[in-house]
Amino acid sequence: MKEEIIYICRILYAVLLGFAIGFERKLRFKEAGIRTHTIVCAGSALIMVVSKYAFSDIPDYDASRVAAQIVSGIGFLGAGMIIYRRQAVHGLTTAAGVWATAGVGMAAGGGLYLVSAGATAILIAVQCILHLKCKLFTMKKYIRLRVCFEDDRGENGNKVTELFGVERFSKLNAERRNGQIICTGTVMMNKDISAAKIGQILAENEYIQSIERCDDE
Repeated sequence: MKEEIIYICRILYAVLLGFAIGFERKLRFKEAGIRTHTIVCAGSALIMVVSKYAFSDIPDYDASRVAAQIVSGIGFLGAGMIIYRRQAVHGLTTAAGVWATAGVGMAAGGGLYLVSAGATAILIAVQCILHLKCKLFTMKKYIRLRVCFEDDRGENGNKVTELFGVERFSKLNAERRNGQIICTGTVMMNKDISAAKIGQILAENEYIQSIERCDDE
């Protein structure tokens, strides 16, 4: 009975750690927030406890067999968070965070309290530090814009680069939609652009379908 109380405390400890990681993600309005990270961390701790102690009466039992499935299981969950939209991959950081959270839960379930707490602090610190807009990580700030435009004659690409004052696209994809050639290009600018200016460009150039910021990709 006393041992089971200890196991429950480990799971509750994992809940707190998962909550802390998820709270940081929630502040950045990510798809996986407090509930996802808390459940993943608590579930990993539970499976770790079951794997390590529930089958201890079986001779020559390998306690790592059940726990090892957490890694592959969380991998499938993370894959579902990664999406491909408009020639860009989204959700990689969130998926990696959920995978790392499972590791924190396993450490808590295994009784490695200091390791799990330290890993949680490191994960949160890394997320916060790498989101800082400081000169330490960027020599020069660039604004990235994704421009979607019609280009049936192959002439509008040069017009778009001239509009934004760049020599070329950093990325350019073309596809046929409803009989038209639609291009999606990414331009990098060393100066900011206002929403009013973007609206003016859209109004004056009918061949441009959309313009959106994509700095975090």
